Amino acid sequence: MLVRKLPLVRQNLLWTVWSRAESAPARRRYDVIVVGGGHAGTEAAAAAARVGAETLLITQKIATIGVLSCNPSLGGVGKGHLVREIDALDGLCGRAGDWAGVHFSILNRSKGPAVWGPRAQLDRDQYRQFIQSELLSTPRLTVLEGSVEELLVSQSNPNEPGHHRVTGICLVNETHPILSSSVVLTTGTFLSGSLFMGQTTTPGGRIGDAPSCSGLSHTLKETLGLRVGRLKTGTPPRIVKSSVDLSLVQVQSPDQQPTPFSFLNTQTRCKPEDQLPCYLTQTTPGVERVVRESLHLNCHVQQDSKGPRYCPSIESRVLRFPGRQHQVWLEPEGLTSDLLYPQGLSMTMPPDLQLRLLREIPALHRAEIRTPGYGVHYDFVCPTQLNPSLQVKSTQGLFLAGQINGTTGYEEAAAQGLWAGVNAARAALYMPPVVLSRTQSYIGVLIDDLVGRGVTEPYRMFTSRAEFRTSLRPDNADIRLTPRGFEEVGCVTLQRYKEAVRTRDGLQEGLAALKEVKMSSSRWREKLGNISLSESKSSTMNGLDLLQYKDVSFEMLAAIFPEQLSPYLQFSQRLNIEAVYRPHCEKQSREIGRILEEESLSLPSDLDYLSLPVSLSNEVRELLDRVRPNTLGAATRIPGMTPAAIIHLLYYVLRMKQRNKHTEHRNQLGQKEGSEIQLCANHIPISQ
Repeated sequence: MLVRKLPLVRQNLLWTVWSRAESAPARRRYDVIVVGGGHAGTEAAAAAARVGAETLLITQKIATIGVLSCNPSLGGVGKGHLVREIDALDGLCGRAGDWAGVHFSILNRSKGPAVWGPRAQLDRDQYRQFIQSELLSTPRLTVLEGSVEELLVSQSNPNEPGHHRVTGICLVNETHPILSSSVVLTTGTFLSGSLFMGQTTTPGGRIGDAPSCSGLSHTLKETLGLRVGRLKTGTPPRIVKSSVDLSLVQVQSPDQQPTPFSFLNTQTRCKPEDQLPCYLTQTTPGVERVVRESLHLNCHVQQDSKGPRYCPSIESRVLRFPGRQHQVWLEPEGLTSDLLYPQGLSMTMPPDLQLRLLREIPALHRAEIRTPGYGVHYDFVCPTQLNPSLQVKSTQGLFLAGQINGTTGYEEAAAQGLWAGVNAARAALYMPPVVLSRTQSYIGVLIDDLVGRGVTEPYRMFTSRAEFRTSLRPDNADIRLTPRGFEEVGCVTLQRYKEAVRTRDGLQEGLAALKEVKMSSSRWREKLGNISLSESKSSTMNGLDLLQYKDVSFEMLAAIFPEQLSPYLQFSQRLNIEAVYRPHCEKQSREIGRILEEESLSLPSDLDYLSLPVSLSNEVRELLDRVRPNTLGAATRIPGMTPAAIIHLLYYVLRMKQRNKHTEHRNQLGQKEGSEIQLCANHIPISQ
């Protein structure tokens, strides 16, 4: 089944988009305003509306909402985990990927399921249309075309932490502001963005689109006093497919059976036989020669700003690893597109030299460029200035998500956007913030890394960043997050919640049934035939024990015990995975318990680390004062923190907790005495 809210009719969709764009905002006050219509902004706006907030999404061009600015793909190692978790919390991008995918594959399949990377090549037009259709049909969500001139800043609420409060926005060429309780900034690469191509520099956040207004940057830096840095990224030229010699490339076929991203879908829109291949080729010494000869004509490469380590330009790769061949993936841009995306050939040299470089690769010796590659420099806000809710610590009502926090990638942006939207809505509706721990999800790992450690280069998610990989798998994201998303957070629909509960109960019953089917090892060998079960095994073994063996599957056991196990065949793959990881998860749960104890020790937001009466070095005091971790667990993950400093901080927190406990006890005793006196007074007879 492929779940879809609205049939996509391009003409009707575009009419709806432009009719809304032409009208002024229906109201001048909203609960939440989201600035930016990229991957972070769309997830933030949809999540805020699902939580129940009246939400306004403001974007420069409604027609570019959901545009894939760089590569036409979704997911991958680590990134695929994020997409599955976003979907488990009822986000958009997983279902959009299932609708628009044209090439599905599971990366890392030779390794364990905990580190599998669901990935898809996407049809750019279909992805954009899906996102726009979903947003424009979301209750409580208004979409407005415009540019934000500046934030409205007022005095802070003295009862809450923070020095300022954001109360809305001002639009360019608009005299009246739009007020809100929360604002989510998702400006991507548009914040003071500059485009680089050769020696030419122009303002912009994406080719053909202007940067954010200078007033927005001024508000963040000057009015709010936020620390801002500079990062860079780039994109490759788009190549005309018919100009590529496909006889000289290695064909990479998709999986024969596509795996959907969304837990609501059992199949993808693209049929298995209609999927498109990708192609693999390599650079040559001629590519390196062109790079070196053009360095003096390349402003982008000469800049000091840090670019993405794991998605570098071809110039950076050549300079860092001279004399090597580098892989180039030629990826389709859609079912009807005549373009290929050369993954691995991001470049910023002049267009004529880009063409010359491409033609140094045998398969591209006649290549034609439709759109040249270019680089982008943009401002980002140092994310250690945020709370785990993604609200700015010093500014009430202001939330940040996406590349403005120093990350790179659609998936990282979408994950932050969803969580910022959730908390912005909860703040506007007078509900407490919610936090995802790094023990619960990859989204929690992402946010904890950002707010606790900060970034020195664009941050990208990998499975190696998560300490509890065997528990935080892509297959169990619904069980981990959907119930909480419905019961506590409020961002999950009843339909998805019921499906997750059905799945959870089915898996638990299936695991219980596996425990109940028992035989001696000799009987198992007799029933299962040629399996690698040790001859020395003579004890009784149950079904869960058997699934630890590589040659045994749930289907094989169900064939032996059809009455007990066949009702759970629909969960067969997931039961296989649960059984394999069960011993590891039990071990990890004990470690998670220790981490949660540390996380439960909260550090007061107004703690004066510079004068704290404990033995801490000046370097550590300055580090704590700058990062201001929310919990002791977050403090342990700050680079530069010493074990001795953590111990001293732990003792201080425990002493403070004990002192507060005693104070609370004394207050309760005082209140009890007062109440007894009052009760006695009520019984004093009135004198005659």
